[in-house]
Amino acid sequence: MRQRVTAKRMDEFMLALATGITTASRVFLVGGATAVLLGWRDSTVDVDLKILPESDEILRKLPTLKEDLQINIELAAPDDFIPELPAWQERSRFIRQEGKLTFLHYDFYAQALAKIERGHDTDVRDVEELLDRKLIKPEAVRDFFERIKDQFYKYPAINEASFRRAVEIALKPR
Repeated sequence: MRQRVTAKRMDEFMLALATGITTASRVFLVGGATAVLLGWRDSTVDVDLKILPESDEILRKLPTLKEDLQINIELAAPDDFIPELPAWQERSRFIRQEGKLTFLHYDFYAQALAKIERGHDTDVRDVEELLDRKLIKPEAVRDFFERIKDQFYKYPAINEASFRRAVEIALKPR
């Protein structure tokens, strides 16, 4: 059975992933990994990430790290579930540099919209934390929703009216 991922295990993962890598890449951490590193969750069940540029050298290392560290690692990012937000890479927040790898938090606005669309209890709490910590602004979340809505047809699971309602509920002052 895999272990839950704590901040300490995230540090171990980042160091282990970067060890021996010869090609520069950016590793965008998502979801629970962001929540753990920013301190509003003690642990998460997996490390979700996106690698740019995609690198066989890094991808080949992931199965070994899963076994060595006994953690779940998944290639998953907001743009797998909702349209890519304009300039998301520029808004992604730097975590640290390990060798040739730059680790970043995937754009908080993209994470928030993907979590709102999915709507699980943990996702709702994560969006509340992003808002409470002023990592996202409600008006910008609404603006990004408007900017990507014409691409929803590429994501058949998205119902625009339901998604819009969920955005308004998530952003309602508490």
